[in-house]
Amino acid sequence: MPYIYKGTVCSDLEIIKTFIDEKLKLLGGIIQNRDILFDIRIILNELIVNGALHGNECMSSKCVTLSLEVVDNKLKIEVKDEGEGIDYDIKSYNPTELKCCGRGLVIVNGLSDEFYVDKNRVVAIKYFH
Repeated sequence: MPYIYKGTVCSDLEIIKTFIDEKLKLLGGIIQNRDILFDIRIILNELIVNGALHGNECMSSKCVTLSLEVVDNKLKIEVKDEGEGIDYDIKSYNPTELKCCGRGLVIVNGLSDEFYVDKNRVVAIKYFH
């Protein structure tokens, strides 16, 4: 049975935590695999918090939009912030530089089956059984 969700959350880290927990609870009724749900928790946390911190600069008047779509064994996660966006190239990230920025998207890329960045919009696709 397909599932579609679209909503927004203000760029407040406390509100974001509750927001993510609520979405994971909903997804837990659809996706039974706990390992996949753990990956999804990390993906959602990284993308939504990155949007709030880096895109919206923690301005509570700006929001992060989340879209979730479950069809068959595929979850599409789309996160968009109100910032100007980035030009992201995963090949340019060097883990030996120990930078504090950039790791989140590398982690999301590693946990996702497909991953796309288009300025201030990020799409992560996760397949599950």
